[in-house]
Amino acid sequence: MSAFKIKNDFKPAGDQPKAIKELLSGLEKGLQYQTLLGVTGSGKTFTAANVIEKIGKPTLVIAHNKTLAAQLAQEYREFFPENAVHYFVSYYDFYQPEAYMPITDTYIEKEAMINEEIDRLRHASTQALLTRKDVIIVASVSCIYGLGSPEEYEKVNLKITKGDKISRSDFIREMVRIHFTRTNADVKPGTFRALGNAIEIMPTGERMIYRIEIAEGKIDSIKRIDAVSRIIISEPETFFLFPAKHFITSDDNQKRAFESIKVELEEQLKLFKKEGKILEADRLKRRTSYDLALIREIGYCNGIENYSRHFSGKKAGEAPETLLSYFPHKKDGTPDFLTIIDESHVAVPQIAGMYAGDKSRKDTLVEHGFRLPSARDNRPLTFKEFEKRVGQVIFTSATPGKYEKEYSTNVVEQVIRPTGLIDPEVEVRPVQSRNKYGGQIQDFISETEKAVKKGGRVIATTLTKRMAEDLAEYLKENHRQGRDPAKSGGKIKARYLHSEIKTIERIEILTAFRRGEFDCLVGVNLLREGLDLPEVTFIGILDADKEGFLRSETSLIQIIGRAARNIEGKVILYADKVTDSMKRAMDETTRRRTIQVAYNKKHNITPKTIIKKIKDITDTLEREHHHAVDTLLETDALLFEKNPKKLIKAKMEEMENAVRDLDFESAAIIRDEIKILEGKLMKIRPKK
Repeated sequence: MSAFKIKNDFKPAGDQPKAIKELLSGLEKGLQYQTLLGVTGSGKTFTAANVIEKIGKPTLVIAHNKTLAAQLAQEYREFFPENAVHYFVSYYDFYQPEAYMPITDTYIEKEAMINEEIDRLRHASTQALLTRKDVIIVASVSCIYGLGSPEEYEKVNLKITKGDKISRSDFIREMVRIHFTRTNADVKPGTFRALGNAIEIMPTGERMIYRIEIAEGKIDSIKRIDAVSRIIISEPETFFLFPAKHFITSDDNQKRAFESIKVELEEQLKLFKKEGKILEADRLKRRTSYDLALIREIGYCNGIENYSRHFSGKKAGEAPETLLSYFPHKKDGTPDFLTIIDESHVAVPQIAGMYAGDKSRKDTLVEHGFRLPSARDNRPLTFKEFEKRVGQVIFTSATPGKYEKEYSTNVVEQVIRPTGLIDPEVEVRPVQSRNKYGGQIQDFISETEKAVKKGGRVIATTLTKRMAEDLAEYLKENHRQGRDPAKSGGKIKARYLHSEIKTIERIEILTAFRRGEFDCLVGVNLLREGLDLPEVTFIGILDADKEGFLRSETSLIQIIGRAARNIEGKVILYADKVTDSMKRAMDETTRRRTIQVAYNKKHNITPKTIIKKIKDITDTLEREHHHAVDTLLETDALLFEKNPKKLIKAKMEEMENAVRDLDFESAAIIRDEIKILEGKLMKIRPKK
C-alpha cells in the first residue's frame, strides 16, 4: 500500500483521468521514459501527484529554476500535507566561481554568500531520504552537483538516547566531530552551546532546540524546545542527529587524502617543470601547500571542494556523489525511485550543458597552475551519468523538446483542462505606429489600462533586460506623476522581475503581483515556464517577429500559455511580419482551441477561471512567526489578567533587549505580541 495520500477536495477531471491511467500503465510496464504533454493550466502537477500517490515511490521533481521549484514544492505540500515534501536548491544567494582569464592575466577568486535557510532545507531533504519512504524532493539542477557520500553522512549520525552513558566533555567532542559549531550566543541550525551540565543543539534540518541534560555521566533528559518561546514541545526518549555538513570524512580517510594530494602535487610539478612552466609550478606548490596547512589546522580552506575526490576516495574521472545517491536503490544498484522533470524542454538541455561549462573553466585553472587536475572531479554529473542515476522518468511540458520526443516510448496528451478553459485568443499588431493602434508601447499601455480596469493583471515580455527596465520605469513614472492616461500612458503600477533578485524575494514579488499590489510584471525570459498566475488576463509580447531563442515556436507557445488560466485571457504579438515561429505557435494554439471548444460543447461545460489560493513558500515562515506569537500570548495570559500594564512594560524592555542583542527575529515576535496585548487593554479600558 502506498505511503502517499493526497488530501484534496478535487478529483481528476478533463484529460487528467486518462493521463493518470496511461502514465501508470507505462510505469507498470517498466517504461524508462514517458512524456506528459499537457497544455498550460491543464493540471500537470495534479496529474503527477496522483501518479506518485498510486505508484508509492520516493520521487525527485526537477525544475529548471529556483522560483519554479519553490512553487512546485508549495503545490506538492498542499497535495501531501502528511508526507515529507522538501525543497532542494543551490544555497548561494550570490556565487562567483573561481576562474582565470589568460588573455588579460586575470584571476578571479571564488566568492559566495550562503543562504542559511536554504542550507537548512537541503539538510532536511537528505535527512528525510535517509529516514523515511514517503518523500518528495523538489529540486533545481543543483541536484546533479557533488554533495558528499550518503553512507558517510549516515554513518556518523548520532543516536542520542535517554540513559546513554557519556560525559559532558565527550558529548561536546562528538558534536565537534560531526561539524557542529560551538557558540555562546543564540543557537541556530548547525550550532550548539553548553550551559552547565546542559547542552542545547539546533539540528541542521530544524528550527527546534534539543536540550540534553547530563548528570552523573549519563543523559538524564532530552527536551525538544521551541526556539523562540522556549516552550517544551516534547520530551523524546531518543532522536538522531545528522552531521552539520554534507561532506564528511573519517580521520583515516583524511590522512589518506593528504598523502594522495601530495603525490598528485609532485606529479603535476614534474609535468610543469618538464614543459618549462616554472611560474605555474611555483603557483601550484604555494597554493596547495597553503590549503593543506589550513585544512590540517582548522579543517577547512576556501575551495576545499576542489580536493573532494581525494577525501571521498574516488578514482580520477569517477562521478561524484549527488542528491540522487541519497534516493533508494535496489539490491543490484538500480534506482528505485520516480523522477519527474518539469518543463523538460528547458530542464533537460540545462542538465545536459552543466558539465561542459564547468570543465572548460576548470581546465583553464589546471593548465595555469591554480588547481590540481583532481579539481576537475569536483563537478556536476555528465548527462550520461545522470541518465544512469535516475529511476523511471516522466517529462512534463506543453512543448516537449527533441530529447523527450526521441526517447519517450509513451507520450500522453493532456489538452482538456478541468476548468473548461480554452487557450487564449492571439492577435498580431504592428510594432511601428502605422495605424489606429499606434506603436507597440502605446498600444500595450492602452490594452493594459483596459485589463487593469477590469481587475486583471498584465505581463509584458521584452527582448532585452535594458528594455524591460526602461518599460517598467516608464510605467511607474506615469503612475507616480498621475498623468492623463489618454496622453501619456496612464497610472500603471509596474515592477521588473530581475534575474539577480534573490530567490525568496523573487517569490515575494510574484506573490505581490497576484495579490494586486502592482498591475504589470515586466521581464525578459523569466516569465515563460511553469509560473502559475491565474490573475493574468493580458500578455503583450513585444518585438515578436525577432526570430531567436526568445521568440522561437516553443517560447511563444509557453508565453501564450501564461494567459490560459483566465477566461479573459488575451495575447497580442507585436510584429511587423509573421515569422515561421509565430505561424507555428498560432497554428498550435488554434488546434488546441478547436479541441477544447468541441469538448466543452459536447459536455455542456462553461469555462471557469482558475481560483488558486495566493500562497508561497515564505508562508511557512509567516506561520512559524504567528505560531510563536500565539504561544507567547498563551504563556502570558495569566500575567495579563493580574496586571496588564506591568506585563506590557516588561515586554517593551524584553523587545529592546532583543534589539540590542541584534536578535531581530525575537524582537519582531515580541513586538507583535505587544500590539495584541495593547489592543486587549484598550477594550478593557477604552479611552475617554
